[in-house]
Amino acid sequence: MKKFWDNTRGAGAPFDNLRAGFAREPRPLRPVPATLTIGNVTISPATVLAPMAGVTDTVFRRFIRNLGGCGLIMTEFTSADGVLRKKDQKAKRYLHFYEDEHPISAQLFGSDPQVMAEAARMVEGLGFDLVDLNLGCPAKKVVKCNGGSGLLRDLPAIGKIFEAVRAAVKIPFTVKFRAGWNDEEIVCVELARMAESCGLAAVALHARTREMGYSGNARWEWIAAIKDAVKISVIGNGDIRSPEDACAMVTQTGCDAVMIGRTAPSNPWIFRQIEQYCAGITNDDVVSQVHVGTAAIGCPVERSSTGLELGSQLDAQLAGLRPEGQPRAAVPTFTSPGRKATCHPEEPPFGDEGPMHAVRAKPYDQPSEGDRYQMIRTYFQMLIEEELPDAVGKMKQFASWFTHGVPGGGALRKAIYESKSAPEILARVEDFFEARLCGAGALARES
Repeated sequence: MKKFWDNTRGAGAPFDNLRAGFAREPRPLRPVPATLTIGNVTISPATVLAPMAGVTDTVFRRFIRNLGGCGLIMTEFTSADGVLRKKDQKAKRYLHFYEDEHPISAQLFGSDPQVMAEAARMVEGLGFDLVDLNLGCPAKKVVKCNGGSGLLRDLPAIGKIFEAVRAAVKIPFTVKFRAGWNDEEIVCVELARMAESCGLAAVALHARTREMGYSGNARWEWIAAIKDAVKISVIGNGDIRSPEDACAMVTQTGCDAVMIGRTAPSNPWIFRQIEQYCAGITNDDVVSQVHVGTAAIGCPVERSSTGLELGSQLDAQLAGLRPEGQPRAAVPTFTSPGRKATCHPEEPPFGDEGPMHAVRAKPYDQPSEGDRYQMIRTYFQMLIEEELPDAVGKMKQFASWFTHGVPGGGALRKAIYESKSAPEILARVEDFFEARLCGAGALARES
């Protein structure tokens, strides 16, 4: 049975030789780069929070930034037309950010070169560090307006947008795109070369086609093909669910940075975990080689550290979380001593791709139930403090992600969905976890 980390299926004729070469050549495991420079912007570490509609608002971005380990954050993808309409409150909200979010990139979508250029000028004027063009969104309502991945069928039109925006701004201009419309229309290498020739500073590939949506396996060999084709920075995106996956992508593709999307809402600690895991990978630590198409798996290890040092660092970082004079919510810390930290939740992918041995690297923190409680409470409190008009809806939306894997989480989700206000939702969360944690403490004392 193929697993999600098998990224070598059905890439199409132009990539057959590349894919075959990957299968033959095992490579030493490489950590995610410590830094990446795009134009005059330094990203450290070389990890990026992907732009996600309905997710990466200012609250979630600051929440991720203050948990640590994320080098670059991006806004929700925003309509260039909406940016230019003075009465478009949603676009204004999407582009609202605080000083502690730097470095930050604003992502725009649209099909009119002049509108895109003017919107990019406004983004630069607002103080963003980078501006990004969305050529990846597969949503029908975006595609039908020739935005997002809809433009992948019209490379000349993309070229005009590249030229107009590049001429309009001085900040680094980047693009995030999919490999093509479908398997028969793969344009990622040609598009990346065009971006480089038009003066863009970096490209990011979500290694799926528009037709795939979010299904199937991301085909990392497409990222490798782009890396081989251009000299500008290449950011890889797709199917990074763990620190091992991030290092496997870098190893297999040579990409300069990794971008993480859907994993972040369900595991907000993913960026810090990648940083911890990569800190343990040195030339001496690598005791085996990994095959392209597989992810590195480490062995469960006991941790003696309580993680209080990390907590103190985060508390110090929190000083800039809110504007002056407004209350601050506490950032969750790791405080459970002696718990196991496993290197991957999945079984090793032995079989089709051949054996792969363990990599000796420092483990990374796995959150306890208490950590998850603090995380949920912190994020919900931040939503309340920000006074977002859709705070209740966001709490209910994030409840399914944040409570994934929590024993009895279904009951908590039900209580959240039935609540009518943000304070009521927060109270339900506190009641649920405090009852569980108090009960666990009582059992521990009895034993």
